[in-house]
Amino acid sequence: MVQKSSHPDDGETGSLALKILVAGGFGVGKTTLVGAVSEIRPLRTEEQLSQVGSAVDDTGGVDHKTTTTVAMDFGRITIRSGLSLYLFGTPGQDRFWFLWDDLSEGALGAIVLADTRRLVDCFPAVDYFEHRGIPFVVAVNCFSGARAFGVEDVSRALDLDGGTPVVLCDARERDSGKEVLVRLVEYAGRMYTARLLDSAG
Repeated sequence: MVQKSSHPDDGETGSLALKILVAGGFGVGKTTLVGAVSEIRPLRTEEQLSQVGSAVDDTGGVDHKTTTTVAMDFGRITIRSGLSLYLFGTPGQDRFWFLWDDLSEGALGAIVLADTRRLVDCFPAVDYFEHRGIPFVVAVNCFSGARAFGVEDVSRALDLDGGTPVVLCDARERDSGKEVLVRLVEYAGRMYTARLLDSAG
C-alpha cells in the first residue's frame, strides 16, 4: 500500500508512493483518466476489439471504442512534494477479473469510474471493493450527451455505504482527474485512521 521510493525521477529520496486502482465498466474512461493525469508516459496494454470478442464485449453506448485493456494501465502523478501516486487501471470486462486480486494487493484505495448511461456496469467494482474493505470513491465521468444526475442520485442508485464519496469528473482533464485522486487519498486516510482507532479501542 505504501512504499518509500528512491527512484531518480521522484525528485527526492525517501518520498512516499501510494498505489491507487482505477476500475469500472468497459469503455468508461479508465485508460483516458490514467493517461490524462500521469506525468510519465503511461504504460498501456490495449488490443484491438475483435469480431470474436463482440460476443462478450457489450459496446452499446460506446460504439466508437475500438480497443480494450487486456492487463492494466499504469501511470504516476505527484500530488505534492514527497507524495506520489502509482495508478493501476484495471480491465473492465468480466473475463479479466482474475487479474484484480493481484492488482489490488497493497492498494491504498480505488476510483470506480461510472457512466450514467451504463451505471450497472460499475456494480461489480463497487461490490469488489466493499467486500474487501478497500476505500473507494465513485467518479461519474460526465460524457457529452449523457443525462446529468446529482451525486446523491448516483449514490442511491448504486446503494453505496454511507459516506462513500461520489464526485463528478471529466476523465480527459488532468485537473479534474487530480481532484478525484485528492478526494480518494483524503477519504482513504480518514478510513484507515478510523480503523486504527477502533482496533486500539
